[in-house]
Order: sequence, then structure tokens, then C-alpha cells
Amino acid sequence: MVQNPPIYASISISFEWAMNDFSSGFHPPAVPGHETKLSAEEKQPAARCEWDFSLATVVSSTAKATVSDTLGVIEFDPSNTILATGGIARKIRIYTLNSLLRPQEETVHFQGEHQSIAFLDHTNACGNCIFTPAKLSSLRWKPGTGGRILGSGDYDGVVMEYDVETKVPIFERDEHGGRRVWSVDYSHSDPFLGASGSDDGTMQMWDPRCGEVGGSVAKVQPTKSRSSVCCVEFNPFGDALIAAGCADQKAYAYDVRKMVEPVHIFDGHTKTITYVRFLNAQTLVSAGTDGCLKLWNIVDSRLLRTYKGHVNSRSFVGLSVWRHGGLLGCGSENNQVFVYDTRWGEPIWVHGFEPMGRDSSDHHHAFVSSVCWRQVNEDQCTLVAGGSNGVLHVFVGKRKSDSE
Repeated sequence: MVQNPPIYASISISFEWAMNDFSSGFHPPAVPGHETKLSAEEKQPAARCEWDFSLATVVSSTAKATVSDTLGVIEFDPSNTILATGGIARKIRIYTLNSLLRPQEETVHFQGEHQSIAFLDHTNACGNCIFTPAKLSSLRWKPGTGGRILGSGDYDGVVMEYDVETKVPIFERDEHGGRRVWSVDYSHSDPFLGASGSDDGTMQMWDPRCGEVGGSVAKVQPTKSRSSVCCVEFNPFGDALIAAGCADQKAYAYDVRKMVEPVHIFDGHTKTITYVRFLNAQTLVSAGTDGCLKLWNIVDSRLLRTYKGHVNSRSFVGLSVWRHGGLLGCGSENNQVFVYDTRWGEPIWVHGFEPMGRDSSDHHHAFVSSVCWRQVNEDQCTLVAGGSNGVLHVFVGKRKSDSE
């Protein structure tokens, strides 16, 4: 394992989770005509919010942190009852949803309204903690393991799997040459099959059943310039696709059965693509440091809609899709969390992470760095957001009645 990877000029980290636009001369101009297809969208009525969102819980540390605790990733387990977080502090924290939404311990007046908010400490709210050898950039629960196995990608270029109950690693692979692994994911049709994207410009698929150390079963380099692969995700809806977002401003989709050339290329962002998420079997959402989210038709790679409002020019700020409700969540570099309805290009709800209660330190430079929806098929929702200051916010939403 490479513990001290070299520093590359193409990337600059601020607050240890920010990233530049990887401007290295390889960025092609935006393809003309993409946005002209959205002229009908301009005639749509203004976005409306059909949800009542409220802040339920704030989780922070009462002790002054001696190191950065940026939360780079938040992931619900397949049962949607367990939550894992990871980031700069070299630890994985495991929470139960019940512990985060338990009866409120303090009541405050917030924005002129009487609202009950629980203020918790990470030490008390966290049910389990796994210490890791490196800073974490990605976490994914392994399907089919009952929420026991958690995969991670780290700053040292290593992919590891942890047994959550024993807190020990059970699988490790280091085939990205010590270059930072930005993203990991698992196939839903074959949970043994995993994938990772890295600063080495490759996306690799691997299987622990292959060889003693789980060798690579496929490897692709989406760009000739070896632009960083910042995100990977398998299609969870049965199609044999895996998507990758890259620093060359494009996202690519490959058929996992024949990883030679991409079957789809999504070209429309003007800066690095930081996240890709499958919304359903037909559409894909991407996020970029051009301050936009984009919705794509997978079949013909057509841009369907662009979402603007949040601030994102250089950082990983998170992207999560709530498939049942058709909602998108993302962070922002102005320390706010944004919610978009896929039907409208403007946000339907915005909430700032202003210091409250015990969290009274100066967060002038903080930003929202990670978000995650709970995937439940109900007319209520849960959105968890984490900040570059290590603070977790838990929001709950209820669908408004027709009379409202």
C-alpha cells in the first residue's frame, strides 16, 4: 500500500475536500445545441414545492476538533435503517436512524417558528466506529450482505471492505498506483463485482473471487489524457451498464459485458463531473463543478434538463437522488443544502447550515460536502447532509396535503 502518494499538479485540495476544475488543456468546448433542445422548459410554470421540510437533528462534536472532519460521503444501508459516514478524519461512523431521530433533547426557536430540534454529539449518537488507515473519499454498502460489509475508497488509492461487526478489513486491493480512489460501487446483479474510479484515469472492475487478492476483471481508460475518474455507479435497475464521470467534463456509460468502448457519452458540462446517479432505468443525473446538475436520457444520451441554483465551482458537494419522490439533493459551497424536483430546473427548497445551539464556532468557510436520501417508498422522506466542519443535519419531509 502506498502511504504517501506524490502530489500532482492537476489537483488542488482546499479544506481537504475541495477540488479544482482539473484544467489541464484537455477540456473540449461545450457541444452546441444541447441547451437549445430545452426551449420548451422555459415556458413551464415556476417550480413549486410539494413538501414540508424541517430540520430534525444536528449532530456535532462538543470538543474542538484537532483535525479536519470533513464529511465526504454519507450512505444508507440496504435496509435504510443504518447510516455510515466517512471523510478526512480517518474513521467510519455508523449510526442507526432511530438514534438520530429519537425524541428531541432540546427545543429552540428557529427562523421565527417554534420548532423542535435535537442536538446530539457524535460520540453519543454514533453506535459504531471503524478507524481507517487513510482519509476516505467513498463508501458503499455491499448488496446481499445484510448490511454487514462496507466498501471504501481512500486517498492512498486503496479499496477496502470492512466487516462492520468485527470492525476489521476483510478485503484489500491496491491497483491504482497509489492515486486517490474517488469512488467505489457494487453491481446489484452480482454483488461480488465492484468498481472503482481514480486519479490514475482508470475505472476498474474487480472481483474478490478472482485470485488471492481479487484481481481486476476489467479496466478502462475513458480519456486519452487520463483525466481523473471522479465517480462510478452501476445501474441498479437491471441493465448491464456502469457509468463514470470524469474530469474531462463528460460522463461515460459502458456495457459491463464488453468493456471496450463506451456505449453512451453524456457531453454538456463545462467543468469536471463529480457525481453520476441513476434516477431510473431511463435517466441519469450528473453533477459538475460548473454549478449544474443535469438529467440525461440514457438511450440516446440526450440532455433533458439542467438544474441551477447551488454554488459549486471546485468542491465535492454531494449528490443524491430520491427515486420514489423524484427529488435531487446536493450541497453547496455557500454552506446550504438544495433540493430540486426533477420537473423543474430551479430548487424547490434551500436550507442554510448556520451555527445553532452548541455548534457556535466560526464556520465562515464551511460548505455542505455530502448528502444522502433514505430510499423509502412513502409520502415522507429523510435527507441527511454533512458539512466540511463535520456536522450532520437530518431533515424530514412530508408531502403537503392537496388543500395546502
